[in-house]
Amino acid sequence: MTGQVNVAVVGVGYLGRIHAKIYHEMQEAALVAVVDTNAEAADTVAGQYGCRAFHHLNALLDSGMDIHAVSVVVPTSMHLAVAMPFLDHGVHMMLEKPVAPTVRESETIVEQARAKGVILQVGHLERFNAGVMRLAELARDPRFIEVHRLGEFDGRATDVDVVTDLMIHDIDIVLSLVPAELTAVSANGTRVITDHADIANARLEFANGAVANVTASRVSRNRFRRIRVFAQEHYLGLNFTDQQLEEVRPGELDPENGYPRLVERSIEVTPQLPLNAELAHFIDCVQRGARPLVSGEDGLLAVKVADLVKQKITSSMENMS
Repeated sequence: MTGQVNVAVVGVGYLGRIHAKIYHEMQEAALVAVVDTNAEAADTVAGQYGCRAFHHLNALLDSGMDIHAVSVVVPTSMHLAVAMPFLDHGVHMMLEKPVAPTVRESETIVEQARAKGVILQVGHLERFNAGVMRLAELARDPRFIEVHRLGEFDGRATDVDVVTDLMIHDIDIVLSLVPAELTAVSANGTRVITDHADIANARLEFANGAVANVTASRVSRNRFRRIRVFAQEHYLGLNFTDQQLEEVRPGELDPENGYPRLVERSIEVTPQLPLNAELAHFIDCVQRGARPLVSGEDGLLAVKVADLVKQKITSSMENMS
């Protein structure tokens, strides 16, 4: 399509308000509507950005407004109910991660997007971290990947486990880095504060021999988010937070032992705001009719693997009780 993309945002809580702000400031998009059952929230955001406010989903769909694309920023449990009417109307969709709380609901959303020929982008935000994007360019044939995503307990998302809350980010990244079929999953985890697993570790094995070890915790004393990728000729390490990337590879021979010295270098990465980059990419895909970096199929695969991890953790916790 040509010209500005008319966008609506459904759900204007903390994150949805940021979506609305970014679209409002984007030349390629026109924020035309926001929807939230919290009337005060919807009216406030609409007043800030000069668009229409709706308090019910059907009110927007029945309004006759020409909506080209929508950001769905509601709780995961509501994704299916909110996404399907827009997909039925042929509206392109930016859907926050995960696709849905279950594999079956996720499949329903992805299948409908495919049937209607609309673009479905899933909000795996870390894929738009500038460091992750540079890492993906440089990582050739990874043999071993190690990821840690540790954070302090903040009382958020306590209705789901740490796999759905945090680990799914890294599952998606690992799946994007390894060009081979997943063949085996093992996992363990435990409850610490909530009724769900608060800390978890998973081992993912691939048909080409690559292995990934992924750890996630929301009950750690300190915040630590890092990925390390080991390949035959080099090692890459990335801190997610500061988006800085380092590489270690063999250098000149050490005359004392006859083996190459290990040479470390920092790889220049220009930091960017991941959400701004993600939404700009979505709008660009809508305009060009292009497949997004994180498609519905990518999001569905992450949900399927996360579900396998959760099954393994549930089994391990039952065996301990």
